[in-house]
Amino acid sequence: METERKLDVLADIARALNQSGVTWAVGGSLLLYFKGKTGVFRDIDLMVCETDVEKLKQAMLPLGAPAPSDPNAQYRTRCFLKFTIRGVDVDVMAGFVILENGQEHDCALKPEQVAEHILVRGEDIPLQSLEDWRRYYAWMGRTSKVAMIDGKTMR
Repeated sequence: METERKLDVLADIARALNQSGVTWAVGGSLLLYFKGKTGVFRDIDLMVCETDVEKLKQAMLPLGAPAPSDPNAQYRTRCFLKFTIRGVDVDVMAGFVILENGQEHDCALKPEQVAEHILVRGEDIPLQSLEDWRRYYAWMGRTSKVAMIDGKTMR
């Protein structure tokens, strides 16, 4: 039931973002879920082109309230937004930057990084690639996620 509610929220977000012409893609644990690497996901992680942040805000505000965000020193993301939509946490990153051993890795979404599209509740959902997210997780030091992508752990 929880997963179904989250997917309903994702479909509503997709409809709003697609109608607004926002370039976006799913990443994080939801991407791993869609690619069959895990059976659960905690929240919805969206990557957005930096040039579309204002369009995204206008599209998302009718869906749910912005939530306070706690900056993390490991990331230097240029725009990080949180929303709560019908009890589902949604993290939005534009200009995603990971700091690893003093080096900044620019992971900002570019349109050509949309690897594929799937349908959820009849709505088009763009996905980033597992290869991109394997790199991101490695830079974050999230070895369990890297192992999940590599197929070395149980789902």
